[in-house]
Amino acid sequence: MKKLIYLTMLTGFVFVAISCSDDFLQKDPQGSLSVNVLANSAGVEGLLIGAYSLLDGWEGGWSTGGGAPWNSAASNWTYGDVYSDDAYKGTEAGDQPALELLENYTIDSANPYMIGRWARLYDGIARCNDVIRVVALAEDIPDADKAIIVAEAKFLRSHYHFEAQRLWDNIPYVLDTDIDTRVPNVSNWAKIEEDMAAAAGALPTSPRNGQVGRANKLVATAYLGKIQLYQAKFQAALGNFNTVISSGKYSLNPDFHTNFRLSGNNSPESVFQIQASVNDGSGAANGNQGDQLGHLQGGPAGGCCGFNQPSQNLVNNFKTSGGLPVANFNDVDVKNDDGIPSSDPFSPETGTLDPRLDRTVGRRGIPYLDWGVHPGSAWVRNQAYAGPYSQIKKLYYASEQGTASDTQAGWHGAGNTALNYSIIRYADVLLMAAECEVEVGSSEKAMEYVNQIRTRAANASTWVKDASGNNAANYEISNYPSGLSKDAARTAVRTERRLELGMEGHRFFDLKRWGVAKSVINTYLAKESQKRRYLAGAQFQDKNIRFPIPQDAIDQSNDDNGNPTLTQNEGF
Repeated sequence: MKKLIYLTMLTGFVFVAISCSDDFLQKDPQGSLSVNVLANSAGVEGLLIGAYSLLDGWEGGWSTGGGAPWNSAASNWTYGDVYSDDAYKGTEAGDQPALELLENYTIDSANPYMIGRWARLYDGIARCNDVIRVVALAEDIPDADKAIIVAEAKFLRSHYHFEAQRLWDNIPYVLDTDIDTRVPNVSNWAKIEEDMAAAAGALPTSPRNGQVGRANKLVATAYLGKIQLYQAKFQAALGNFNTVISSGKYSLNPDFHTNFRLSGNNSPESVFQIQASVNDGSGAANGNQGDQLGHLQGGPAGGCCGFNQPSQNLVNNFKTSGGLPVANFNDVDVKNDDGIPSSDPFSPETGTLDPRLDRTVGRRGIPYLDWGVHPGSAWVRNQAYAGPYSQIKKLYYASEQGTASDTQAGWHGAGNTALNYSIIRYADVLLMAAECEVEVGSSEKAMEYVNQIRTRAANASTWVKDASGNNAANYEISNYPSGLSKDAARTAVRTERRLELGMEGHRFFDLKRWGVAKSVINTYLAKESQKRRYLAGAQFQDKNIRFPIPQDAIDQSNDDNGNPTLTQNEGF
């Protein structure tokens, strides 16, 4: 969905003014939109497009209380990657100090990343509620179409609340029937599931109007399964994943890396993607604004700023033995050029590696897409501070520069891309189904799903090649054997999620729902703090399993007696 309309919000909610009088002297309040203008097919469609447009976490301006676009990136690189063991903040000391507080687990309720994400999620929720309110009043829309429009709005409302729920655990669930939006914050999984189930029941099998960015029945069914998985409702979730899998509508792209190229936009592996575009006259507002800091600085592409650098721990997890992941993967580091100038000689790791490593991480001595061989520190903003690696899944190819990247928004626009972000892709569905199979079904079936993904990764024709056409590293990957125990199968599925979905914003949320975030992250910090000295003393505490409710949101929730409706999460 392109951002065809922009609604300005001051407090996170859009107010639609509904007239109750025939008095021609009555004026609609300035800054609001009259229901007389919106209660028709065109007006409702505009409101719905506005609700879709906030999927990317950016509403086209800095003046709505949410601050910079990277505070609310829909890819969750800050919360899913940097807040986990997958990535460092990157760049250099003092750049985005608020993000440094997030990385070292000293974040508080005044942090701008908190209000940024909160404000835009609740802006999206408000837009969904406006759609539901106004469509009921439109006389030129058939009832059958109204039902689908409401289902789309409920799908989006569930999505926005889901994102808030897994960040804060205790959130207000704001409905279209809420006249007073000062709603208490509690755990709201039941309402999130209810909205998504209603959407799945009412949406058509194909997206309305044939527009691929819209939700449809299978998309909502996959998302419903994901919501149930987060509640450990494994049997119900598995039923929904099986519906999606057996539909035959989706499949793995033959090349893993297609998922991160223009050719992967709305490909057979795409279940639900945020639609992105550039050079469309929007000033790059539709081009992954929240991800623009993660490109190379000092390198040939993106222009800015060297954030979101993969961790050594993540790189180490790609080591293989006999084609399978190594249990004690973090005992010895994959060879790197940390501290070695680009002008000095360096030879990369010669041990066996999962080939997805070099489609997930940019490292010295290995071709970086089609930009040339990564030279190391020359393409890293501050190697001594944030390590030797570069992210790669969000960067466009040199051959697609100007098509995949924006050329209309100045130097910073080069970091905005037309690469869609997958909220759910089919590999994720297979892995979620595998997780459910381990818990309530068959470990053999779970490994069948995992091995489908590994078989795709084993396609040697898709591996990174050097200038002579040879494999760029010593790649080795094989399928899991049959007969794994339940515990071994569970470990295999969880490891596969990291290898397949690394740097895609999932990692912390996986660790959290598995109940292992504290132990895994503190083990990670104990070793990584020896490499990244700024992490010395960092510790993941019990309270860090959820984020602090933004103080701005608490202050704005005061009731008529001046008492806040929202309560702060424990420990903050």
